[in-house]
Amino acid sequence: MAMINLLPWREARRQQLKKRFFFAAGVTLALAVLTGLIWDMRINGTIDHQRARNQYLNDYIALIDVEVQEIRELEKRRNQVIDRMRVIQSLQSERQFIVRLLDQLVRTTPEGTFLISAKAKTNSVLVEDVEDFVTDVAIEGVAETNSHVSNFMRRLDASPWLAKPYLDEVEATPQYGDLATTFKLAVKLQEPQENEE
Repeated sequence: MAMINLLPWREARRQQLKKRFFFAAGVTLALAVLTGLIWDMRINGTIDHQRARNQYLNDYIALIDVEVQEIRELEKRRNQVIDRMRVIQSLQSERQFIVRLLDQLVRTTPEGTFLISAKAKTNSVLVEDVEDFVTDVAIEGVAETNSHVSNFMRRLDASPWLAKPYLDEVEATPQYGDLATTFKLAVKLQEPQENEE
């Protein structure tokens, strides 16, 4: 049998397989690193995109917050204007009531009765979501007789602008006449209902 030395061939083959293995391992490692870099870039890009969207939303929310604050300020000013308008309307209504009071006192005071003073106090009353003004009037006067006082009270009660006369006090005052009396009474001045007008 011939002696063939296969050691150098096997060594060369081993070296060649080693080179292929290291080459394949290097290519695999390079592909893994490249894949990892591409994946990292993609994830970072997605994160940056989401951060940009979040920043846009935060900026838009800040703008809306400013607009909401402006709307609140406008509502506050609107309520202040409405309150001022109500005050002006109440003053206008009270002015009308004073004129009506004097007019009704002139119309309802009978002959033989003289008024010394009339004091009005206005109260604002909320009736069915509409502000209504009721004025309490304290009247002092002198009458020639008690029948003049009762006649005056009947006339006050019959007036569409005056209601609920209430006699507080009656005193005899001989210095004004034999049957003369001084009286104090209270009556309410209020706006008549539409059907009464």
